[in-house]
Amino acid sequence: MTASTQVVLITGALSGIGRATALSYARQGAKLIVSGRRAAAGAELQAELRALGAEADFVLADVSKEDDVRKLVDATVARFGRLDVAVNNAGNEGIGGPITGQTVENYHAIFDTNVLGVFLGLKYQLPVMVAQGSGSVVNISSIAGQIGLPGASLYVASKHAVDGLTKSAALEVAAAGVRVNNASPGPVDTPMLDRVVGGNQEAKTGFIATVPAKRAATPQDVADLVLFLGSDQSRYVNGQSYLLDGGYTAG
Repeated sequence: MTASTQVVLITGALSGIGRATALSYARQGAKLIVSGRRAAAGAELQAELRALGAEADFVLADVSKEDDVRKLVDATVARFGRLDVAVNNAGNEGIGGPITGQTVENYHAIFDTNVLGVFLGLKYQLPVMVAQGSGSVVNISSIAGQIGLPGASLYVASKHAVDGLTKSAALEVAAAGVRVNNASPGPVDTPMLDRVVGGNQEAKTGFIATVPAKRAATPQDVADLVLFLGSDQSRYVNGQSYLLDGGYTAG
C-alpha cells in the first residue's frame, strides 16, 4: 500500500516531528487525521494540509485521557473507514535535573504523555488494524530508550517504557499482519530541543557537537523514517527501534 492510499493518524501533530510527518503524508496524498491540544493551531494545520490537496481533519485530543484517544480512533474510522498507519508522536520532555531533585508531579507530566499516551494509542489502534488484517504503528521513541542520559532520568525511563510497549505489542499482533515499530531519534532541531537546553544556544551547540554527524536531525529526517516504517517497504520489520542519531550511539 502506498502513502497515497493510506489512512494515517498522527498525535502531537502541531509542531516538530508530528507536523513534518503530517505535511509529508499530505504531499503524498494520504488521508489524514491529526491531533493535538491547541484548537487554533490545529485549525491552521488542517487548512495547510487541505491546501496541499489532502483529505485531512484535525481532532482536539489529549493522549493522556482515555476517552480522548478512543474518540480519536473512532473519528478516524468513521471518517475514512479504516486505519493504516498510526503515529504516536505526542511527547513531553518534562523538567530535567538530577534524579534526587525530581518530583512526582514531573514524573506524571512525562509518563502520562510519553507512556500512558502510547499505551492508550495502542489499546485503541491495534484492534482496528487486527480486524482489517493490516496496519503499521510507529511510536516516536528516542535514543533515550536505549541509553542513559544524566539529568534526564524520568524522560529516559519513559522512553525505555515505550520501547518495551513496542516490542510486546508487536509480538501480540504480528500474526495478524500488523506491525509496531519505533522511530528513535537523537537530538532533533525542534522547539523541544531548545527547551531541553533552556534556550541556551551555547549549550545547544555543545550538545550537537557530540553527535558524530555534527548536526541535529531535522524533523524531516524523522518524518522520512516514519514514512518508511509505515510503508510496505518495511513490511518485514516488526518490534524494532530504528535509531536515527547521526552515529551518537555507535561509540
